[in-house]
Amino acid sequence: MEFLLRLPGLLMAIIIHEVSHGYMAYKLGDTTAKDQGRLSLNPINHIDPVGFIFMLVFRIGWAKPVPIDSRYFKDRKKGILLVSLAGPVSNFITAIVLTFILIFNIVNPFFYSETIGYMLQLGVWYNIMLGTFNLLPLPPLDGSKVLASLLPDEIEYFFYKYEKYFYMIFIILIITNVINRILSPILLAEIRLLNKFIYSIVINFA
Repeated sequence: MEFLLRLPGLLMAIIIHEVSHGYMAYKLGDTTAKDQGRLSLNPINHIDPVGFIFMLVFRIGWAKPVPIDSRYFKDRKKGILLVSLAGPVSNFITAIVLTFILIFNIVNPFFYSETIGYMLQLGVWYNIMLGTFNLLPLPPLDGSKVLASLLPDEIEYFFYKYEKYFYMIFIILIITNVINRILSPILLAEIRLLNKFIYSIVINFA
């Protein structure tokens, strides 16, 4: 039952995140993601098995990276930056919408359901987690590409050349649970601030 309650929010976060990457790339002229079926709403096209298991067990994980070909972008660095940010930003927007629905249901008990409320909370968590986690500047996360796109060409080349070593650091941080200890208080703080902000809006217009 717990797995079934977690699944909708988790799949929603993954699909929105990955489709946003692919759609942004498509709008910038790169059809690679579209050609490989990554604009699909089918979660199987986006799930990384290891990252998915981590999300279910540890509530922190990742999805399958969207393939992009920066040669299609008129401005390579700007294109990479926009595509990389599209996923996390879409998760944050989704978290805002879900939080609004959740708080509206709490303030108006006529519509409230504990099961739906719990599922909405999980949806908020997964979207905030996926958005924040992916902004870490470590490969293969989106934050590494954001960082690389902002670096001078010489340093960017160095960054990509030694990317595999940064990836090893990422794996070590995951295995040792360091990332979880760092991110958990940040995620909780983000959710508290979001709840407070949305609650004030709902109360004023209720």
